[in-house]
Amino acid sequence: MRMIARAVLAVIERELLKLRRQRGRLLAAMVRPLLWLLVIGSGLAAVQNARGGADYQSFLVPGVLGMTLLFGGMLAALSTVYDKESGVMRMLIIAPFEHYWIVLAKTAGAMIVALVQALMLLALLALLGFLDRSVSWPMLAVGLVGTALACASLGMLIAAWSGTLDNYATLMNLVIFPVFFLSGSLYPVQRLPPALKFVATLNPYTHGVDLLRHAAVVGADGAAFSAGLDIAVVVGFSVAALAVAAVRFSLDGVNEPLVRRLAR
Repeated sequence: MRMIARAVLAVIERELLKLRRQRGRLLAAMVRPLLWLLVIGSGLAAVQNARGGADYQSFLVPGVLGMTLLFGGMLAALSTVYDKESGVMRMLIIAPFEHYWIVLAKTAGAMIVALVQALMLLALLALLGFLDRSVSWPMLAVGLVGTALACASLGMLIAAWSGTLDNYATLMNLVIFPVFFLSGSLYPVQRLPPALKFVATLNPYTHGVDLLRHAAVVGADGAAFSAGLDIAVVVGFSVAALAVAAVRFSLDGVNEPLVRRLAR
C-alpha cells in the first residue's frame, strides 16, 4: 500500500510541476473567468431592467468559479492522452499495481490542478470585493472539491476514449460547451424553459455550480436544488465516470503509443 501511495503522489507531483511551468496556462485560467464576470456580466446586467449590475455580477461569481474548475480539470486530464501518445503511459501500466490506481492518481492530479486555479481566482475575487463575510466557507470548500472532482472525472472519461491529442481536443469541445451553457452558471436554472431546465437538472456540472451557489449567493435567485441532492449527484457521477474510465483504461491496446498501433 505504501508503494501505491508513493506512485499516486508522484503522479500528482508531476501534474503540479507541469502547471508551475506553464505560466501562460495559469494566466489564461485567471483571464477567462474575469472576462465573463467583469465584461460580459456588466453587459448583461446593463440590459436587464429588473436587476442591478452588482447583483448580477454577484450571481455570476459561483459560475466563473465553476468555469475555472471545469476548464482546469478538463485541460489537466489532457496530460493522460499526451502520456498515451508519447509512450510514457506504457511505463506506468507495467508498474506492479492495478491499472485503476493510475486513473485515480491522474484524476487526483487533475482535481488538484483545477483547485489551485480556483483558489487563485478566489484571491482575485476577494481583492475585487466579490467575497464578503456572508460566504459560507465550509460549504464553499465542499463545492470546490466536489465540482473539481466531477470535472476531473469527466476529463478522465473522455481521455480514456482518446488516443491522440487532436481526438481529445475535439471531444472536449464537443462536451465542455454544452455542459457549461446548459447549467446554472450564467442564469438561474429555475427560470429556464421546462425542456432546458430538465436537461440542466441532469447535468452533473449544474449541481457542482449549485453547491458553490449555496455558499456564495443567498436569496430568490440563489441555489436551485438542495445541498444534499447536489452532493449526491456530483459524487455519484464522479464514481460512475471513474469506474467506466478505469474499465476502459484496463483494456489491452488502449494505452499503446499511436506509432505502435499504426505500425501493426
